[in-house]
Amino acid sequence: MELAHFLFGILGNATALFLYLAPAITFRRIIRCKTTEEFSGVPYVMTMLNCLLSAWYGLPFVSPNNLLVSTINGTGAVIESVYVLIFIIYAAKKEKLRIGGLLAVVLTIFGSIAVVTFVAVDGHNRKLFCGFAAAIFSIIMYASPLSVMRLVIKTKSVEYMPFFLSLFCFLCGTSWFIFGLLGHDAFVAVPNGFGSALGALQLILYAIYRNNKGDKGGGEGKEATSMDDSMEMGYRKAHQEKKPQLAPTQDGIV
Repeated sequence: MELAHFLFGILGNATALFLYLAPAITFRRIIRCKTTEEFSGVPYVMTMLNCLLSAWYGLPFVSPNNLLVSTINGTGAVIESVYVLIFIIYAAKKEKLRIGGLLAVVLTIFGSIAVVTFVAVDGHNRKLFCGFAAAIFSIIMYASPLSVMRLVIKTKSVEYMPFFLSLFCFLCGTSWFIFGLLGHDAFVAVPNGFGSALGALQLILYAIYRNNKGDKGGGEGKEATSMDDSMEMGYRKAHQEKKPQLAPTQDGIV
């Protein structure tokens, strides 16, 4: 049982790392073009909050036997903070202020939870307090692809829902769900079970609409674009849904 628990934690770390690194393609484009275009920075800030809370929850003095949760989410928090910094550097002034303000709120929330952890709660109550906080934000994060799934159903096209990201979101959610079950930890199992289910629904939608990927042109250019889109994890603002150019999807784990 302990070995299986450890192995699923390692698998969860590997799939989560893939998801955290996937947006690097988007940010390479942002740096190259020196503009954030119509991408939204909100998901990266919120994913950073989720990573911080989950990493905090996995620390030994909060939740024993969850160190693998801390390692990957600590790594994710660092990666997401780099994305946010790059976004703020290249964003327009109005968006820069918006994302900067949201970042301040996120850090305040995390800081407040960390302080309460030390000052107001201890023992089992500390695990409950931090666990509920991490689980709530994990579920909110996992719910973010619902808008993309609605778009797929509306357009009957998977052009905006990359297969590999949907696959790895399913694998990652499933790995951490089983990890939580084996460790008898509902705060890990429940949100990731929700994420696993949503990942499965995305794969079902992909199977239904896989032959409808929009008009991207023909020949080698089309193949190259499809490969980029299948790996990219960019988020465009809501008003761009009518004419999205890059795939909006989710990132972040546990």
